[in-house]
Amino acid sequence: MLNWAYPDFVAVGLFFFVSLLLMGFYWRRGWRIGRALGQRAGRLGWKTPLRLLAGAGLGLALLGPSWGVSQQPVRAVGKDVWLLVDVSRSMDATDVTPSRLLRAQAELQQLVAQFPADRLGLILFGGEAVVQCPLTHDQEALRVFLGTLRTSLLPPGATTLRTPLDMVLDKLTRSSPASNAARTTAVVVVSDGEDFGENLEPTLHALARTGTRVYAVGVGTAAGARIPKPGGGLVRDQRNEPVTSRLQDATLLQLAAQTGGQYVELNDKQNGVSRLTAALRNLQGPTAQIRSVAVADNRYRWPLALALLLLALDAVVTIRVIRP
Repeated sequence: MLNWAYPDFVAVGLFFFVSLLLMGFYWRRGWRIGRALGQRAGRLGWKTPLRLLAGAGLGLALLGPSWGVSQQPVRAVGKDVWLLVDVSRSMDATDVTPSRLLRAQAELQQLVAQFPADRLGLILFGGEAVVQCPLTHDQEALRVFLGTLRTSLLPPGATTLRTPLDMVLDKLTRSSPASNAARTTAVVVVSDGEDFGENLEPTLHALARTGTRVYAVGVGTAAGARIPKPGGGLVRDQRNEPVTSRLQDATLLQLAAQTGGQYVELNDKQNGVSRLTAALRNLQGPTAQIRSVAVADNRYRWPLALALLLLALDAVVTIRVIRP
């Protein structure tokens, strides 16, 4: 059965019509010149069918005709990427413009777009942790969730990183061994690194045993900035002094080092998200399965070859318009 890869018949028809008009203009001009010089102009038109066939061949090639099917092997490669985003109050600090969380939000939107064939999930953490979006191939849904990130989504409290990491580990251990073997898992932690104060060693060792790599994005600067309140004013400590939040990278470096991941910084002077994206892209998942699928054979080469041959013949064979 004949099918078309690009069935834009209107555009190709318009192209063919314009070509006919131009060729008609050329033939009429040559006929007038030959008649004025007393030459036989009729012989100038023998190239017209040649050029019409060449144009038809180019038009068919553009439409992409295909018939027949062939069996092609397809590899299904699996990769899961968990995005763990810190939404604690300190992520409202403005040492990264417009704020740490808003800048991270914009960069994650771009990162998600780079992995259309992989599953991505979103976990928010602060004083607590919650799965905001389970692993999905639906990029648009994930982007919607990323667009709703606010520091008010979770109750205030000491930031916990162990809880979201344990969530990822729990999902890995609950899934079947065959499923784990078929998919590579990566975790991207986006945080300013403040208030962890937890023993992450057991969780990191367990993640490393599953082959999961943790990539960390440190958002903020060493100089830091004060934390604005949603209703105005600044967050203050017990002595009523404004709190200055600074990037604390020690724990984030530990995450990457112990799992074979990578640590990058994100602020107004450094943007390591592009390097992190490249590292994730190079993280190849194992082959889940190899199967054969029926693929229609595109036969555009035949009309294209015919058109090129006719055009070459048109260029080689010349016509003497005026005879002595």
